[in-house]
Amino acid sequence: MSGCCEERVFDGLSPAYKRALIAVIAINATMFVVEMWAGMTSGSQALKADALDFAGDAATYGLSLAVIGASIRTRAMASLIKSGSLAFIAIAVLGMTALRFAEGVPPEAQTMSLVALLALAANVTSVIILLKWRDGDSNVRSVWLCSRNDAIGNVAVIVAGLLVAATASALPDLLVAIMLAGLFLRSSIAIARQAMSELRSERLHLSGSESK
Repeated sequence: MSGCCEERVFDGLSPAYKRALIAVIAINATMFVVEMWAGMTSGSQALKADALDFAGDAATYGLSLAVIGASIRTRAMASLIKSGSLAFIAIAVLGMTALRFAEGVPPEAQTMSLVALLALAANVTSVIILLKWRDGDSNVRSVWLCSRNDAIGNVAVIVAGLLVAATASALPDLLVAIMLAGLFLRSSIAIARQAMSELRSERLHLSGSESK
């Protein structure tokens, strides 16, 4: 039986996964508000970049939840929208960082590090919640990649806060913001590639069915 040897790709059709996704959406929406406020008050571009990522994640997770159970094409198209949103966030972060670089004023290091620690705790919680479903179609995988990247980004912001405190320079904060933008772009490309692969596979499947 060839079906026994085929690995079925998880597509999100699970009540437990849907509940997990709702919990992660709530976490991300809350942290967007907290981290954007902290970024504005402390003057940290890295915190603002991470806050935008929280906002983007909350929106795209909501999109993921909405398309669960839809056709492969619909889910793949949703993933392409997520890919585009990540690319947009990356460009926005780079633009804000360029403006901040011209000012050259260092952010408030203590606020940076403390809020980044809180964000890390939120993202580690999200990663643990989603760990069981880290492998799946592009729609499911994009959720996992976003949460994983957020946790990596939080560690980088914490380190930047320590370096800002040690050097009294804005450069570590700006460099981490640029690094986060690069991470967003990399994830955007990875999600887009998998989504395009799924669309090609579906087209081949449909053309094969029509030829029979």
